[in-house]
Amino acid sequence: MKVILIEKVKALGTIGEIVNVSAGFARNYLFPKKFAILADDKNANVLKDKQKALAKKVAAEKAEAEAAKKKIEGITVELIKKVGANGRLFGAVTSQEIAKELEKQGVSIERRLLSFDGSIKSLGTYDVKAKLFNDVVATFKLKVTMDAAMAEQLKKEQAEAQKRNAEKKAKAEAAKAEAAAAAEAAANEE
Repeated sequence: MKVILIEKVKALGTIGEIVNVSAGFARNYLFPKKFAILADDKNANVLKDKQKALAKKVAAEKAEAEAAKKKIEGITVELIKKVGANGRLFGAVTSQEIAKELEKQGVSIERRLLSFDGSIKSLGTYDVKAKLFNDVVATFKLKVTMDAAMAEQLKKEQAEAQKRNAEKKAKAEAAKAEAAAAAEAAANEE
């Protein structure tokens, strides 16, 4: 069923777009909430008449998206995560976590609008894109860092491991020296 959107509908489209949806979705959700009208000749003509009002609505949404873009551009969002001994995260960073951190900084963006390359499973800095409107995309930095307490614990564990390795090396060298001395003493006795 083809409908004309008269409101922005998430994951479907923006104002004035003609989209194809299932009859049940249109009948049970879009029509009762006045998000869409049936795409027939009569409604298409009505839409043409309302085009100026819709254009103003679209312009207002685009201006809002531009303002949000200015707010977001240049922001660095920092996430503190737990890390394993190999430097990899326990799990991956999700768009929901990024959206929550953005909200803490005073920027409200729906998580579905956020995108990044691949999955974030290690420490570092990443570029994240937020598609705010059809042609309005904001880019910001995401810095994934290690929990301070965990970093301290990891340093201690590494220091202990190095200490154990040094002790093992010293024991191995002492054993080699003893073996060499014993072999030399045996050679001198002959």
